[in-house]
Amino acid sequence: MSSRTEAIRLADPRALRAYAHPLRLSLIGMLRRNGPMTATQCAAALDENVPNCSFHLRQLAKYGLAERAPAADGRERPWRATANSTSWTDDSDDPETRAATDQLNAAILGQYVRRAEAYLATRGEDSAEWRAAAGFGDDLIYVTAGQLTALTRRVEELLEPYRDRTGRAEGSRPVMVVQLAIPTPGPEVP
Repeated sequence: MSSRTEAIRLADPRALRAYAHPLRLSLIGMLRRNGPMTATQCAAALDENVPNCSFHLRQLAKYGLAERAPAADGRERPWRATANSTSWTDDSDDPETRAATDQLNAAILGQYVRRAEAYLATRGEDSAEWRAAAGFGDDLIYVTAGQLTALTRRVEELLEPYRDRTGRAEGSRPVMVVQLAIPTPGPEVP
């Protein structure tokens, strides 16, 4: 068993495509949030069947994204994520890698949309304070690729202090912050 690392970086197109499966993305996310879980626990939490979760957990292990965790007793067979986050290169000139990366990005975007829709369906149950704090927005900015890279780094730096699970403020709860930097066609600006 390996020890959990901060991040794992995928570059192989097969691994990228394997990770792009919606259930696998959900499984890894749940293992990262909740810690080690059995396939049975995963299936119950995701409203899936146990054999399906077992299969997809094994596929994640095949690509180094999940592994067996020590069990409290001999009957349990828990799984854990091997890293706190997964990244991949988006700048490959290899057509197969680009296609696999696009597939993964599309799967993740689909998850973001489903989570946002689920939030909208239940946001009325939140307090006025949380409804005012959460929400959607967009802004059109004009930047070079280098400036966008620097801006992305600054956003990451701003978010870093809030990732600490041990130093949570009282009353805090998990919040997904989604960053989309999408070049938009438009008139050229001198």
